[in-house]
Amino acid sequence: MRKEVRALFVSLILVAPIVAAPRGAAAFSPRSKNQRSEEKYRTRLEKEVRHQLVMLPWYSVFDNLAFQVNGDKVTLMGQVTRPTLKSDAEAAVKSIEGVASVVNNIEVLPVSPMDDQLRRAVFRAIYGEAGLQRYAIQAVPPIHIIVKMETSRWKGWSTTRWTRTLPTCERIRFPTCSP
Repeated sequence: MRKEVRALFVSLILVAPIVAAPRGAAAFSPRSKNQRSEEKYRTRLEKEVRHQLVMLPWYSVFDNLAFQVNGDKVTLMGQVTRPTLKSDAEAAVKSIEGVASVVNNIEVLPVSPMDDQLRRAVFRAIYGEAGLQRYAIQAVPPIHIIVKMETSRWKGWSTTRWTRTLPTCERIRFPTCSP
């Protein structure tokens, strides 16, 4: 009986590594491991770029910043109301470890009192709605209002189906902008 138990124990020790070994060569493939590490690196870099852009001191609901990461190159896009925000965004992204170059395609919106008046009116119209008031108190509200040459556009998102359709509803009436 003891010999049988010992034989069984020895066979389990010898067979267990073979059974536990991964099936196929793909499990140990350095290529798939590199792809995973590149994906993790890209995700970390995107998260850090987004964090740096959101933390800019003059970034507001009237600015729209977007970016694209391609390896170690970051392309900045969007529209801002202050020229200093454009240069601050570029400097903040350049300071991130792992970013080799930054292409700054951010457009600085022209200064216009009429545009400023329209921005305020659109802000009140959107964030004055009962369904969207909770978004207005966030540090960076999810709906950004871009006004250029007295034409407004909205960019952003919302969490519920009702509030996603609300900004396009006719319920929002814009006050007339007077000179």
